[in-house]
Amino acid sequence: MSPPIRVNDFVVKFANVNGSGSASANGLFAKAVLRMGVPVAARNIFPSNIQGLPTWYEVRVCEDGWRGRRGGVDLMVAMNPQTWVKDVAEVDAGGYLFYDSTKPLPPSRFRDDVTALGIPLTGICNAEYTDARQRQLFKNIIYLGALSAFLDIDPLVIEKLFGEQYKGKEALLESNKKAFGMGRDYALAHFECPLPIRVQRSDRVGDRIFIDGNSAAALGSVYGGATVAAWYPITPSSSLAEAFMSYCRKFRTDPVTKQKRYAILQAEDELASIGIVIGAAWNGARAFTTTSGPGVSLMQEFLGLAYFAEIPVVLFDVQRGSPSTGMPTRTQQADLLSCAYASHGDTKHVMLLPEDPTESFAFAAQAFDLADRLQTPIFVMLDLDIGMQDWLCEPFAWDDSRRMDRGKIMTAADLDAGRDFGRYLDVEGDGIPYRTYPGTHPTKGSYFTRGTTKDRYAKYTEEGPAYVDNMQRLLRKFETAKALVPAPVIRKAAKPTRSGVIWFGSTGAAMAESLAALELDGIYLDQMRLRGFPFADAVHEFIAVYDRIFLVEQNRDAQMKALLVNECGVDPARLISVLHYDGTPITARYITREIAEKARLFNVTPLRRVAP
Repeated sequence: MSPPIRVNDFVVKFANVNGSGSASANGLFAKAVLRMGVPVAARNIFPSNIQGLPTWYEVRVCEDGWRGRRGGVDLMVAMNPQTWVKDVAEVDAGGYLFYDSTKPLPPSRFRDDVTALGIPLTGICNAEYTDARQRQLFKNIIYLGALSAFLDIDPLVIEKLFGEQYKGKEALLESNKKAFGMGRDYALAHFECPLPIRVQRSDRVGDRIFIDGNSAAALGSVYGGATVAAWYPITPSSSLAEAFMSYCRKFRTDPVTKQKRYAILQAEDELASIGIVIGAAWNGARAFTTTSGPGVSLMQEFLGLAYFAEIPVVLFDVQRGSPSTGMPTRTQQADLLSCAYASHGDTKHVMLLPEDPTESFAFAAQAFDLADRLQTPIFVMLDLDIGMQDWLCEPFAWDDSRRMDRGKIMTAADLDAGRDFGRYLDVEGDGIPYRTYPGTHPTKGSYFTRGTTKDRYAKYTEEGPAYVDNMQRLLRKFETAKALVPAPVIRKAAKPTRSGVIWFGSTGAAMAESLAALELDGIYLDQMRLRGFPFADAVHEFIAVYDRIFLVEQNRDAQMKALLVNECGVDPARLISVLHYDGTPITARYITREIAEKARLFNVTPLRRVAP
């Protein structure tokens, strides 16, 4: 029986060796499909070494626009003998296996329910090239050419991409076009092309952009007024600092004098980084650091200082596999508790939870306003899946009339007018005191910035009542933050239900597709996507309505559940955890399967309206 034709709806996965030069060719494949007007969701799953270990690049071609991983593979491009068994096993029944057939393989290495597409890639390269590096690099371009024939991708689209990539380098342009042609011609001559899975021109991409979350957050920091960054290199956050450097050179350099209106420092470690940022922020600059879980661990004492001395700083935590060194190039959502309560003693920190690069841009800019408004550290909680992967997302929006919110600042005029200035004095009852910038007034408005206990006027004291007064004010400020952080997104299911589902961050990419699949299976769930901590009142109100709530998160210990139980007083038994933490981005199939199994266990069924 011939396999069904599937147009613009399949998954291609490339299995390569790190350092083989495959990333460029694989990226060109994804961009070519986009140029044909078909949405893609691309995921690069790579090792933490420079060369030699397995790497995978997964491209989901999906005209419906689902942005998460589906799960399963329709066409495996198997270029790594070390992972052959695992890669072949991952192909869905009826799928395809594209491999290098230069060296014959026994039948036992294949599957009867998967169609093998063998092309002697190494043989073609050995016959055409004498240089070993050329043989490796052009092997990738040859298989790209073959894929264009298998999947009916317009070769002119890829040749145009070559032209853009090798502009001004004619020798490289022509050699790549030649290798691409060899692969395409071989496939057309030896196979029936295209395959039943294929790409067809469409117009579903629209004005969306293809960008990674770290670059988006870096640009958001520029728009948010950041002028100082201090960082220490750590995967997967380094590219955020590097992108900020690039944007600052473009947007924060005087076009006439060439004077730089920014300061970016690579410190000797994470502790120094956060110290530099705190110092810059104390002086009135908008400053940030970017790191990952191990860096947050090192910053604990300084984070306590920023919280207790009430200094506005922004931290981008691009979460990765943990604990310890963990899996530096894998994704998780496992820093929630360590960031929410960072430092010793009674501390609580504000966290923003973007779901994609568009929100990474918006939340980055908002974080600096919140830091100034609340005079406290603000965590923007990215993860590797958001930060280092290219996402097809909505264009960034910015209101040119928007002005920075610098919060409660006491000016020289205010001081001369006789206003009472107490650095830790709560005037309006929202827990937020007024501050002065250094040098505001020659004789008034100065204070000692303390990490020790103090009274409302920043005077050192160890009196218990003064300490309690200050700590209670910090709690009031945290309560004020509930109305300032991004509100949760709440949607009702298509039918009334007694059950809900909660998720946050990059999980949303797969979650949308999973919810659609669950409804087809008769499982209807009201939905809430968390976007900030502390939790808004709407979070409490949502949870109170339902008998059972599924809580999807990408860590082992159900950290978001712990936060909800701790902060909202929720009965833990009502929150049913769906956990995924192997380091790969969660898939729609995984969420659907887990919720469906648990829903049947708890007899979750939609309410039926009774006719009047």
